[in-house]
Amino acid sequence: MAAYDKADLERRMHGAVEALKHDLSGLRTGRANISLLDPVTVEVYGAMMPINQVATVSAPEPRMLSVQVWDKSNVGPVDKAIRSAGLGLNPIVDGQNLRLPIPDLTEERRKELAKLAGQYAEKARIAVRNVRRDGMDNLKTDEKKGEFGEDDRKRHEGDVQKLTDSTIAEIDAAAAAKEKEILGK
Repeated sequence: MAAYDKADLERRMHGAVEALKHDLSGLRTGRANISLLDPVTVEVYGAMMPINQVATVSAPEPRMLSVQVWDKSNVGPVDKAIRSAGLGLNPIVDGQNLRLPIPDLTEERRKELAKLAGQYAEKARIAVRNVRRDGMDNLKTDEKKGEFGEDDRKRHEGDVQKLTDSTIAEIDAAAAAKEKEILGK
């Protein structure tokens, strides 16, 4: 059986792009977005849980997030988790609700976020290059096994490279759009 599978390579490269988009959606741009709290995990019931499993997160206003904790005993741990997540948010506790005003971004913070977006994009590029390397290795293995000849291998390598180039272009476009959004240009 052939080790080279173009559909698998496409799926893995697309996964890297989706992971990047998910990471970029968590970067704050001065507007309330419920995905901002995706990386927050809360220690409740003796386990670490994502915040969306212990509370309802909503954005009632453009510059305000609202977290409605389902169990009153979990309000403190949710408050602590949000404060310690490094997002620069300070919850205002109101019973079982936490209000999170989104502060204005300073120029320094915008530059830090743009740099972080670039780091996320570089991780995605590395993941895509690793998938390309795996595909090229599989092609060479298949050629040695006699699955196909050198001409077919070279044609498939060209296909893998085209797929890699288009995926990296997609990554660059997503990162550039997020940087533009962050820097307000």
